[in-house]
Amino acid sequence: MRSRTSGGIAETAKTLVYAIVIALFIRTFFYEPFNIPSASMVPTLLVGDYLFVSKFSYGYSRYSLPFGLPLIPGRLFFTPPKRGDVVVFKLPRDPSIDYIKRVIGLPGDRIQMKNGILNINDAPVTREPSENCDVPPEEARGAVYQRYWENLPGGVRHCILEMSDNASLDNTGVFVVPPEHYFMMGDNRDNSADSRDPNSGVGYVPAINLVGRAEFIFFSTNGYAHWWEPWNWPFTIRYDRLFKAIH
Repeated sequence: MRSRTSGGIAETAKTLVYAIVIALFIRTFFYEPFNIPSASMVPTLLVGDYLFVSKFSYGYSRYSLPFGLPLIPGRLFFTPPKRGDVVVFKLPRDPSIDYIKRVIGLPGDRIQMKNGILNINDAPVTREPSENCDVPPEEARGAVYQRYWENLPGGVRHCILEMSDNASLDNTGVFVVPPEHYFMMGDNRDNSADSRDPNSGVGYVPAINLVGRAEFIFFSTNGYAHWWEPWNWPFTIRYDRLFKAIH
């Protein structure tokens, strides 16, 4: 009886170890879950969205590994991100922090904001007023946003928000993106610490800091229910965002 119990515990422990190893393998090389804590990517991503990031999209670096272990030199199997990709990356100033933004500038690009209009390589990017970019009340917090479709070179079309075209980051100098670096911006243009902001710690993001491409939302909640109120949980889920692809 004693040996049977010991054998059962050993089998349970072995199964648990296998499960952890498989989970770490999937998280390291395939997909990793992330949640959105800030409003910098509204309306594309909302606070309370939970999403999967594909780790294989851009190859692998030390930041693909748990705790950023320095076991991978440089970047292996690198495929450069495309303009318009929504990317999770390690903050250059503090790699323990994950950020998520949209790739706006590729190596060698000239990026500038002029009166709220994004300019890439000295050409203004077209934007069109839109009523289809919804901003939930919990994200707007009473603010009035101008909503636009922005059409990036290469064909990516996505929603952006502007409170005005004269905010602190709506007029900038020219940023020239260095080799093997990327220029990142949030879709909520007047509420995003990104590569435009010299105090954000983002700057030009090195290729080695890329973690992966945001693929789809698997869960979303508006956060109105506390954890001790399970009877309210079903009413806080944003069902229209479940399994929504990220563009």
